[in-house]
Amino acid sequence: MAEAILYSFRRCPYAMRARMALHVSGLAYEHREVVLRDKPAAMLEVSPKGTVPVFVTAEGEVLEESLDIMRHGLAQNDPEDWLGRDDQALVATNDGPFKHHLDRYKYASRYEAVDPEQHRAAAVDILAEIDRRLAASPYLCDDKPGFADIAIFPFVRQFANHDRERFDADLMPHLQAWLQALVSSELFAAIMTKYPKWEPVET
Repeated sequence: MAEAILYSFRRCPYAMRARMALHVSGLAYEHREVVLRDKPAAMLEVSPKGTVPVFVTAEGEVLEESLDIMRHGLAQNDPEDWLGRDDQALVATNDGPFKHHLDRYKYASRYEAVDPEQHRAAAVDILAEIDRRLAASPYLCDDKPGFADIAIFPFVRQFANHDRERFDADLMPHLQAWLQALVSSELFAAIMTKYPKWEPVET
């Protein structure tokens, strides 16, 4: 049976959450680091949309969505019961409204007639709700991280890092502690290993 393959880009938040779930699951795969301005033909052949992550299972199934890759890995092995600590509504808010505002806050020049401060304020409103939720427990669904935490964490990190001084000044102590715990975790360090650009082996 062929080895599974993950096409990834180190700094992509979607790829980060996929790698975190695959790492916890222990699923074996070949990591192929992609340079987005020079996408490999092998990736485009299996996934013409040209975005990462892309996961090709050992059976040849192509998964093009990071949440599907997460669930696939954890369906094989979920030693920390991440799937038992999920919140699909919260993840949908992250991938929908929060990502919408994050993009227009961080990349305002890419959009026509947007006010980045307005979008930052809307994003902070969503984060404040998460902060209030985290007042009850250190993670979103329990006292241990689960699927919901890992699914939204890379995007909160991206928001925070865009202007760290302002984020640190926001009155969201529970969210800030949650983010720091995940950023400093052994899991995050493990999936942020640097890989050279993948090149096909010529035969």
